[in-house]
Amino acid sequence: MQVSKYNASGNDFVIFHTFLNEPRNELAKKLCHRQKGVGADGLIVLMPHDGYDFEWQFYNTDGSDAEMCGNGSRAAAHYAYTNGLAGKEMRFLTTAGVIEATVDGEEAEVKLTEVKIIDKLFVAEGLKWSFYDTGVPHLVTFVDDLDIYNKEMAREMRNTYNANVNFARIDPETKEIHVRTYERGVEDETLACGTGMAACFFGANLNGDVPDKTKVYPTSKEELTLRIQDGYIFFKGKVEKVFETSLNE
Repeated sequence: MQVSKYNASGNDFVIFHTFLNEPRNELAKKLCHRQKGVGADGLIVLMPHDGYDFEWQFYNTDGSDAEMCGNGSRAAAHYAYTNGLAGKEMRFLTTAGVIEATVDGEEAEVKLTEVKIIDKLFVAEGLKWSFYDTGVPHLVTFVDDLDIYNKEMAREMRNTYNANVNFARIDPETKEIHVRTYERGVEDETLACGTGMAACFFGANLNGDVPDKTKVYPTSKEELTLRIQDGYIFFKGKVEKVFETSLNE
């Protein structure tokens, strides 16, 4: 089995394409294992589709299915273009809906599915939260200091709301956003989460705290550009193919 390892803003993925549409939950756990496998935050499998350039399966590192992954969608777009599965502009099907993507050299930009507001504002654990779905559900709280991030609190919120948990800080001068995310399926803080950054950007823009286009920085410190146009979020940043190898299933 030929697979590629990709990195997108600190999120890493194992990617391959196939004609076979079958469950791969156990394979995902095997390949994503940091010690016994390739090691990744998720497994992405691309398959042909009659109406789109391709469709995907996405699995978290624990083998669970995920509807969408922002950084994963950028990595998948770059992989698809590099391997001749799609042109520079493409449309592909995820469980969350159709994703539009454009590849430009080392960068890939995706147009995410329409954001759903689950709860605009509530209080929990002494903090104000908003609850959005940017392809997958995300809790967002804005803080003055990201060191307030607490993994035990994040895990509790994740379990209570079955959502990813984001702590975000807005730079008052540049209006740039810095984000820390606890991801379900990984069950820990990750170096980046695309749909999490999108949720933080959406909330900040909705509150009038940032313009329609700004820079967002996850824990990895890599720079991403997020913008909102006609109600949709566009998400752009660098993608890196780390290596390609053959594995025995």
